[in-house]
Amino acid sequence: MPSHVSAEGSSSVGLHRPESVDRSAQVDWSSYATSYDLLSEHNPEYQAILHDFEAFLGTIEKPQLIYDIGGGTGNYTEIAARVCPDSQIRLVEPDAGMIGLAKAKLAAHRNVRFDTLAIEGIDAPGTADLVICVHALYAMPAQEQRLADLRRLLRPGGWLYLVDLGRYMNVGDWRSYLFSNLKKEHGVAGALRIFWQGREIAKQNKAIFKAQKKGVYWTHTEAEIASAVIAAGFEIVRQQSVYRGYSDLLVCRAQP
Repeated sequence: MPSHVSAEGSSSVGLHRPESVDRSAQVDWSSYATSYDLLSEHNPEYQAILHDFEAFLGTIEKPQLIYDIGGGTGNYTEIAARVCPDSQIRLVEPDAGMIGLAKAKLAAHRNVRFDTLAIEGIDAPGTADLVICVHALYAMPAQEQRLADLRRLLRPGGWLYLVDLGRYMNVGDWRSYLFSNLKKEHGVAGALRIFWQGREIAKQNKAIFKAQKKGVYWTHTEAEIASAVIAAGFEIVRQQSVYRGYSDLLVCRAQP
């Protein structure tokens, strides 16, 4: 989930940024956090990624050290803490609102450490066995440098589980999709109630779309993110389009 809204960047491969970006396009992630989990619970596409991540954990040797970068409200950390109770996990999230919710959600897990900072602020050797970064990279500054930071955290052969929003956020399309699913499960009245409770999501998703259009947030094709990941020192083990084609999922290993 998105974590960092700084707007610097460069014109490296796959980076769709104008020479001058509008730094006024901002998303209020703390406000976003208050409704994020509500609608995520009712979004089959979001749940599918959670299930994919849990299945992925079952295919690798249990990691000793895990980072969840831009970990937001802690949904992926929660899975990692439950499936890998003997692992040391660091949830790294610069937004105080999101990390506050994550701390409350994960209070029962004693193997999780919380860091309210951006990835650039992590001073750590390359010893991690797994780095998780879901819907966060696109909102960070200078993605090619941030991918290098992700590689810096990992030992050679370590795993990166990366999901990134690459295409423009079509708020109307998502609204129709979610309402249709909610109506099937809860009826019209129930769907309207949930939409009202999660209305902040629509507001902040519009801000994400605005930031994408202005070039503040990274947009990319499947080929462009693959090229950027390989250039950062990763081997792509699996890549697929997810989140109704809006995002890319890449399972990678850190090259020596």
